[in-house]
Amino acid sequence: MNKSLFICTIILAGLAASCSTSSRPNVVFILVDDLGWKDLACYGSDFYDTPEIDKLASQSVRFTDAYSASPVCSPTRAALMTGKHPVRINITDWIPGMSVKRAEDPLLVPPEDIHNLPHEEITLAEVFREQGYKTFFAGKWHLGETEEFWPEYQGFDINKGGIDWGQPKRITGGKGYYSPYNNPRLENGPPGEYLTDRLTDESMDFIEASGESPFFLYLAYYTVHTPIMGCDQYDDIYLKRSYLLPDSGKLISRQEHSARTRLNQSNPKYAAMVRSLDANVGRLIDKLRDTGKLDNTIIVFTSDNGGLSTSNGPTSVVPLRAGKGWCYEGGIRVPLMISFPGMSKGGEVCSQPSISMDLYPTLLELAAVDQRPDQALDGISLVPFLKDPELSTDRILTWHFPHYHGSHWRPGSAIREANWKLVEFYEDDRVELYDLDTDLEEQVDVSEINPMIAERLRSLLHRELDGLGARYPVKK
Repeated sequence: MNKSLFICTIILAGLAASCSTSSRPNVVFILVDDLGWKDLACYGSDFYDTPEIDKLASQSVRFTDAYSASPVCSPTRAALMTGKHPVRINITDWIPGMSVKRAEDPLLVPPEDIHNLPHEEITLAEVFREQGYKTFFAGKWHLGETEEFWPEYQGFDINKGGIDWGQPKRITGGKGYYSPYNNPRLENGPPGEYLTDRLTDESMDFIEASGESPFFLYLAYYTVHTPIMGCDQYDDIYLKRSYLLPDSGKLISRQEHSARTRLNQSNPKYAAMVRSLDANVGRLIDKLRDTGKLDNTIIVFTSDNGGLSTSNGPTSVVPLRAGKGWCYEGGIRVPLMISFPGMSKGGEVCSQPSISMDLYPTLLELAAVDQRPDQALDGISLVPFLKDPELSTDRILTWHFPHYHGSHWRPGSAIREANWKLVEFYEDDRVELYDLDTDLEEQVDVSEINPMIAERLRSLLHRELDGLGARYPVKK
C-alpha cells in the first residue's frame, strides 16, 4: 500500500474510531540513547543512582535478555518504528555512517545502505493514528537525512526536536545539552535550560492537553549520548563520589581487539546525565498519575544499543563484553521493562530473549489493535511472557553490522540460538563461538572444540540474513 492511500485510510478509520477510543490504553514509549545494560541500579549498577526507573521496574516486567536490533542507533530505531529487521529495510548503519576512509587499515568496502526511513514503511505512529490516537514525538529521530522523512511525515502529529541529528550539537551557536539548542524542531529555551528537562516538559504538556483521547507518546531522549556534558544539578554529587571509589575515579580498561574496553563505572559527568534521565522519567510518570492516566497507560522503557564502553567511552557494562558498535553482548544487550494496564503484579523478571522488533507487535496486541496483514513483521509479541514471565520459547536472533565503526569494530554479524552465540568477522573469514550460559562475558571462544556447532550456526546465520536480503562487504 502506498503512503498516500494509507493516509486516506488513516483519516477514514480515525473518524470511525473517534467515538470509541476513550477506553483505549495510552502508550508511552521511552527510548534512551546509548544506555548500557548495566547503567541502572536495577540492572546492577552501584555507581549510578536511578530510584525512579527502579520504581518503574518494580511495577513492570523487567527483561534480562533483551537486545537491540543493532549495536548502533539508526538501525534499531528503524526496527522499533516498523517491526522489521534492519536488514530488511536496508538501514544497517547509523545515518549517514562512518566513511571507510576513517577506518583503520580497512580491508573491505562496506555495502551501501539507505539514509531515510522509506515512506512505504508503516510506522507504529501511523498505525496508532489510524486507530484515533493522538501521536507525539520528542527527542532524537535520526531516521532521515532530509526533512520530508522526519517524524511529522511518518505518522506523528507533533514533533519536538526530531531531525537528522544523532546528538545535540555544539556548532553554529548551539550549546549541546544546554539552551540554546539551535534545533529547527525545538525552540530555544531560556539560557541554561537542560535538554532532558525540556523534552520531558514538552511530553508532559502533551499529556495534559490530550484530554480524553488516547495517545501514543514516543519520548526518545538524546541523553546519554555524547557529548558527555553532565548536568549542573548533579555534577558535584558524582564528582565527590568518584573520588571515594577504590580507583579514585580513574578509567580502568582492557584490550579489545584494536580498541580498549572500559571496566569500571566512574565518570561523574555520565553519572549526572543518568541521574537527570532518572529524575525526568519520574516526572513523566508523576504527570500520568496526576492526570489520572497512569492506570490506563502502557509504558515501555528501553535503549537503542549498548553502552559506549570502548575507545575510552564514559561507561562500563561489565560483565558484558565490549559495548556500542560491537556485536558482542555489551553492544546489543539492553535494559527493557514493560508495564501495562491490568497486569497481575509488577517487579517480575523475564529471561526470555527479546529484540527491538518485538515491541511493535507487543504494543499492538496490548492495545487490542489488529496487526496489519500487509506489514511483514520480524518480531514476536511479548504479551505471553508479560502475563507469565516464567514462560520461554526457543528462537533465533541475528545481528548484521557489515560496516566499520568509530569504536574500532570491523565488519561482521552475529547469531544467538538458545545458549549459543556466534560472532563472524568478514575481514579474515573468522568466527568465534560462546556458551552464554557459562560464559556471559564471551571470554572463552569454543569454536575449535565445537566445530560442528560453529559451522551449523554460521550456515544458519547466513540463511537467515540472506532471507532478509542482506548485503555484505566486499574486498577492496
